[in-house]
Amino acid sequence: MKTQTGVYFFLGLFICSLAQAQEITAFTNVTVLPMDRDQVLAGHTVMVEGDRIRSIGAEVEVPSGAHIIDGTGKFLMPGLAEMHGHIPRPDEPEQYTEDVLFLYVANGITTVRGMLGAEGQLELRQRANSSELIAPNLYLAGPSFNGGSVNSPEQAAAMVRSQVAEGWDLLKLHEGLTEEEFDAMARTAAEEGIRFGGHVPADVSLIHALNMDQETFDHIDGYVDYLRSQDRPEEEVLEEAIALTKEKGAWIVPTMALWEVLFGTIDLEDLRAYDELKYMPRTVVDNWFRVVEERQRNPGYDRAAALELIRTRMRILRALNESGARILMGTDSPQLFSVPGFSLHRELKRMVDAGMSNYAILDSGTRAVGEYLAHKDTFGTISEGSRADLILVDGNPLDDLAKLKELSGVMVRGNWLSRADIQVRLESIEESHSVPNRR
Repeated sequence: MKTQTGVYFFLGLFICSLAQAQEITAFTNVTVLPMDRDQVLAGHTVMVEGDRIRSIGAEVEVPSGAHIIDGTGKFLMPGLAEMHGHIPRPDEPEQYTEDVLFLYVANGITTVRGMLGAEGQLELRQRANSSELIAPNLYLAGPSFNGGSVNSPEQAAAMVRSQVAEGWDLLKLHEGLTEEEFDAMARTAAEEGIRFGGHVPADVSLIHALNMDQETFDHIDGYVDYLRSQDRPEEEVLEEAIALTKEKGAWIVPTMALWEVLFGTIDLEDLRAYDELKYMPRTVVDNWFRVVEERQRNPGYDRAAALELIRTRMRILRALNESGARILMGTDSPQLFSVPGFSLHRELKRMVDAGMSNYAILDSGTRAVGEYLAHKDTFGTISEGSRADLILVDGNPLDDLAKLKELSGVMVRGNWLSRADIQVRLESIEESHSVPNRR
């Protein structure tokens, strides 16, 4: 009962913040990382009205009655994005769904591209994007195109038209499509004006998918498979693939940290040390451990081969970054040990290991996301007219990405959540998951 009361109290706080979103909020004397340029703007005021950034400058007149947030010694930047996330299915408990959405926001993630749609999620998108829930802005792929859902080119085309009519934001690809089915999907998507992304089916090569205008390539597995399929030097093959990637303007969503877990290359003791597991249901976490243990104990498991595959993925990401290919931040959460929001910090370390600069990494989760979704809204930079998705950080993440763990607060669609507000809800979620059978 104590936990339930805490949740209701926190929802009351958020309802108050919704009222504030219709008023004016001013971040004063703050250092701004605008992310539309590699520049730091010290001593600025950023004024928000409703869900939009109204003005930015060293001298901004703040009207009386505005909600003032003192930014002295702090850094204001656009909210981050999870560009390969998952939203709980409608048959999951409602509280679990709301907790997952909140965990994203608690970590400064104000936009999520959901990559596996299910019935009922469009209604959830409406509730989230209208601030009925404490949630990121949601952009959702429809149900997956795969070998089980598509049995002919005609069915692939019909499925595209159906998802467009239903109102999904993009199409999600999985394994199992034939090249003919893939082509029918791609041609119909072009006719209907909807994007598609995800995996590259085994019967469809990376080069063919690029030439058919697949827009996002998630997990880098398509590049790995293409390298393995060619009897030529890796450097030559990769250079060819990256050149076409850039020519076609495709985007890459690496999800590096998750795949280390999937391949079984992280020791169980290290996984047990993940403090953020306390925010997930015990049944979920127990299943994650079971999956990893079964993989690592399988007699056919080859750890050396798995580690080499991880190194190959790292070489690919490094080459993509060095070439100037377009990269989007994503972790594929919630999945094996990728706790929503918290998984971002583990992904950032892998991106650093691949040679990406701190600015490039932040860009992949802010400005670049706004560019990718520019047909939907204006956001991803601190600029006049942009959606007011902001995070106030205690230190400069351009100097140290770990500072992103030190948030003074998060603003999503103009609604402000202070660190204290966030902590109240996190403690409530943790408490609910300390009780057996909480799902």
